Amino acid sequence: MTEPDKSITDKATTRLEYMQAFIGKSMQESFSPVGRWLNGKLLDIQDGSMQVEYVVREDMSNPMRVLHGGIAATILDDVVGTMVFALGREFAYTSVNLNCDFLNAAKTGEVVTANAKVIRAGKNIIHVEGVITNAEGLIIAKCSSNLLQTNLKIPF
Repeated sequence: MTEPDKSITDKATTRLEYMQAFIGKSMQESFSPVGRWLNGKLLDIQDGSMQVEYVVREDMSNPMRVLHGGIAATILDDVVGTMVFALGREFAYTSVNLNCDFLNAAKTGEVVTANAKVIRAGKNIIHVEGVITNAEGLIIAKCSSNLLQTNLKIPF
């Protein structure tokens, strides 16, 4: 996803369709450099929702060998931002706030899933929520965020 894959963009008529072509694949092709570093696996993306799976790596952990809160916030911010990108709006949106709650630990090596959803999509502000859970469904972290429309047009 760094440069739109021509073989996929020729078939996709929307950004959502383009993103859906990557379901089940690593996000090593993400437009987002931090998304490539996080290297999740896209499980699903629909209009207003997204689900990505991550393995908690050592370089994502704190000294206690659990998912660092800043990395959990980064996962949530990247997933909600990518989901908003897939809405297909003419202009880019940027986060104006990200309120995170860190509720449980995820150990190094553990698989976690990040889910994002649009709560309200206005013309200029989109309100979203995200949650990271472990395999047992325990909430690791959750967030709410508002993204504001910029004046940067998105080409695709």
